[in-house]
Amino acid sequence: MIIHTGMRTDIPAFYNEWFLNRIREGYVLVRNPYQFSQVTRYSLSPDVVDLIAFCTKNPAPMLPHMDALKDYGQYWFVTITPYGKDIEPYVPYKEAVMEDFQKLSELVGVDSIGWRYDPIVLDDWHSMEWHISQFESMAKTLSGYTKTCVISFIDLYKKVERNFPEARAVSKRDRLILGKELIQIAGNYGMTVKPCAEGTELAVYGADCSGCMTVRTFETALNTSLDVPKRSQNPKNRQCGCMLTADIGAYDTCGHLCRYCYANSNPALVREKRKRHDSKSPFLIGNSMPGDVIHEAEQRSWIDGQMKMEW
Repeated sequence: MIIHTGMRTDIPAFYNEWFLNRIREGYVLVRNPYQFSQVTRYSLSPDVVDLIAFCTKNPAPMLPHMDALKDYGQYWFVTITPYGKDIEPYVPYKEAVMEDFQKLSELVGVDSIGWRYDPIVLDDWHSMEWHISQFESMAKTLSGYTKTCVISFIDLYKKVERNFPEARAVSKRDRLILGKELIQIAGNYGMTVKPCAEGTELAVYGADCSGCMTVRTFETALNTSLDVPKRSQNPKNRQCGCMLTADIGAYDTCGHLCRYCYANSNPALVREKRKRHDSKSPFLIGNSMPGDVIHEAEQRSWIDGQMKMEW
């Protein structure tokens, strides 16, 4: 099966010690974010976990500890954008993250790492011309270290409207104009653009609109075929073609405090929850509580074992 670590928070950046402890102990406990007392226990044994998927804005804390992951397949999405501290207050500067991206790519291979340039914010300062210039410079730096660039345009969720009130939706006209330019630039540097939950409107310009965390993505990283249960597809968002399985993170815990984040309600709640983090706990935040109901996740290896994938 696939374990996700990054759809609710950034574990490599802020909770790497906890994560390494979980790998050593071989299991993790995850609270249901909507039914607090419902807890799922996931085994982290390589016998049942075929691949661990990471989404991070700062892989640096994990780089000295990559040997701990040698028994697992891996796929890393690293988000690198050119925004300033007014939008991404605690994200490292892009130059440092790009250097770490290169190091990580050399460790895991180009088929196990992708660059995320998202979300795209358009306003008077962050114009289309600005994005095109920044994107080309960054694509040049990352050329040869990945084959994939994921893009998306800002979504105005309620949390985003509250934390980033001046953000505005990107019109279809602007999405098509800018998307076409980014697709062409990425292609010049050996990358395929994969729009994230943007439908198929950019397919005509050469984008791969099949999804970013797809079965094929993980099969390519593992160099083998997978027998994936149908329930692991994403039924909630028909514009998203990704394979969304168990995520071991928790909402309102990411310390980057990006103003466009869908996973943080507000900075005060994030700070309060992070104070309850215990790197030795099986839970990312806090510990066991009276009334907890723990159930064992149904887990098995999805590796087919019958054929090797040749892309």
